[in-house]
Amino acid sequence: MIVMNRTAFAIVLALSALVPGVAHAQLYPPGGVGAQPVIPFPTAPPAPPPPPIVVPTVPQMNSPPPFALQNTTPGRVVQDTPPKPVLKRDRRPSFSDRVARCLDDGAAWGLNPNQRAAYSRQCANQ
Repeated sequence: MIVMNRTAFAIVLALSALVPGVAHAQLYPPGGVGAQPVIPFPTAPPAPPPPPIVVPTVPQMNSPPPFALQNTTPGRVVQDTPPKPVLKRDRRPSFSDRVARCLDDGAAWGLNPNQRAAYSRQCANQ
């Protein structure tokens, strides 16, 4: 019985060595545990070329203007009728409105009360 147990044990041991599934599950891949393939970061596109630097031409004081700016034909001034006033007052403001406006103007100019009274009389009667 002991011999049979030893033979059965040897057979099980030999078969376990031939079956790779159990043994390979515990082997670590190259690079260590959890090693994943490294995905490289995408590279940025190349920068656009800088714009060309152009020195502007400086106009000279003693040079004639370009041909496009020269007046090749003499101009004529045409006398036309003046435009009609769009906003026209219908009537003159009342006397009290004119006096109030003249008093406000005199106060804005810094006149004292006597000068303001004289100014408003003269201004309102115009």
